[in-house]
Amino acid sequence: MATRRLEQVLVDLGYIDDEQMELLVEEHQERNGEKMGQVALSMGLINEDKLSHALAEQFGYQEVNLIDLTIPPEVLAHMSEPMAVLYKAVPVSFRNDVLTIATCEPDNLLAIDELRNSLGYQIRIVVTTPKDIEQALGRYYAADMETVESILKEIQEDKELQKMASTLESSDTIDLASVEALIDSAPVKKLLNMVFLMGIKDHASDLHFEPFEDEFKIRIKADGTLYEMVPPPRHLASAITTRIKVMSNLDIAERRLPQDGRIQMRVAGHPIDFRVSVLPTMFGESVVCRILDKSVVMLNLDNVGMDPQLLKQFRKTIEVPNGIVLVTGPTGSGKTTTLYAALSELNIITDKLMTTEDPVEYDIDGIVQIPIDSDIGNTFAQCLRSILRQDPDKILVGEIRDKETADIAVQASLTGHLVFSTLHTNDAPSTITRLRDMGVPAFLITATVQAILAQRLVRKICTGCREKFVPTPEQLLELDMSPRDAEGKPFYRGRGCPACNNTGYKGRTAIHEFMLINDEIRELINRNASSGEMRAASQRYGMHTLRDAGMQKIYQGISTIEEVARETALEM
Repeated sequence: MATRRLEQVLVDLGYIDDEQMELLVEEHQERNGEKMGQVALSMGLINEDKLSHALAEQFGYQEVNLIDLTIPPEVLAHMSEPMAVLYKAVPVSFRNDVLTIATCEPDNLLAIDELRNSLGYQIRIVVTTPKDIEQALGRYYAADMETVESILKEIQEDKELQKMASTLESSDTIDLASVEALIDSAPVKKLLNMVFLMGIKDHASDLHFEPFEDEFKIRIKADGTLYEMVPPPRHLASAITTRIKVMSNLDIAERRLPQDGRIQMRVAGHPIDFRVSVLPTMFGESVVCRILDKSVVMLNLDNVGMDPQLLKQFRKTIEVPNGIVLVTGPTGSGKTTTLYAALSELNIITDKLMTTEDPVEYDIDGIVQIPIDSDIGNTFAQCLRSILRQDPDKILVGEIRDKETADIAVQASLTGHLVFSTLHTNDAPSTITRLRDMGVPAFLITATVQAILAQRLVRKICTGCREKFVPTPEQLLELDMSPRDAEGKPFYRGRGCPACNNTGYKGRTAIHEFMLINDEIRELINRNASSGEMRAASQRYGMHTLRDAGMQKIYQGISTIEEVARETALEM
């Protein structure tokens, strides 16, 4: 166990002085949970070698240089490639039932405990640098790592497994003994674990398991795009879906009705939830697992993609004492993440924050969060009524779906609460029209709505293979531009590299359209002006449209013509 804090170790080793330590501690407090060592690295106070030495000193571990070691294959066999990548660890020796593991994160005690439990050995930790870990992974695992293909080959050669799986697939009744033997078989478990680990490693949002007449597809959705894996044998469909149902505590005997469940895992010290949806289809049960990884979601307004001027405006807006702030956009456009980030910034001890969500995706310390369950009558409207009796200061309503919820949200804002919520509209001005259509009177809209933020997600160009290029007239036409309009303007694309799976994209960012409700907009709302009139008025006051925000991302080398054109096509 560490007896000294890392910043003190850095001072004792002479890497930083007392004044630098004070600056480091202040910066660490502002960065909301980022590790002290990473903060010191980003500030340029130390390098990776010094951090590795300091962590070894702090925890009393030995340091090791992986470049100088030759690790035998039988030692490497104790840890699979996905596990080594996720835990940032490499086995270096195995003696007397003690496995020595090199890691660049000796301060991740939860991950070390998980390795100990997963591998079933006593663990001895040695410390190395992230660079050494990266090189070791490429050196030892790239050539002969366990892959989905190798697991599928093992499954194809297992005749007993094929026989059990075919019986389960064709039978209308459930033999629990046979099912248990099948879903606990090593190949099925290994395949499913590999898919889960790949999804987490690729920062995927969803895993799709889809039965068809002649095949069983597994697809991973990452950065908003589905990628198909090598499909497993068709007869394994029931075995895989049944194992997922067991992991999520669902009824394996029920194959005719939809079911929803949850799998909770802890990987590399991070809690990860899989929200599971099972839906009967013509050819079996379709399963979708939504991956909720808290370590990936950055609940910080600085990370949601707003430009500095917009971010300043938005922060000023969410500090008002009462009113309604709406975030709009289609499903999967990051609305909830933006609202979570806003709530995290407003989460102070003197205010009570409450949310009602369907479902609660990420729990935030200090915020009271209530899940919606319409099956038992706990709707948004019903829950919001009860929330108002809990003396909240700021409220998040997951979605305004009907007039009842809209009316209660309006009344909450009129009685001194700040209300955040989402709507499904194409842009900011059309949100006013949507509220009117729900039956909210114009005078109440103008009295309560403070601002509307429309949002879309676009894929980011991979920084490892980004290059400048000259777009063709056809590509420019997607943005309603002519070659003359594009003269002197920079355009970028991703060439494709191993880091981005040769897609040219890695990660996503948001583009925004922010409409502040000022006096002129209120006047337009009161006289039932069209969305176009409100858009024109907002632009006169400096509102940038989604297309404008997308163009800015293009010129900054963040996204591409195709991405922005796809997400802002309705503006043309």
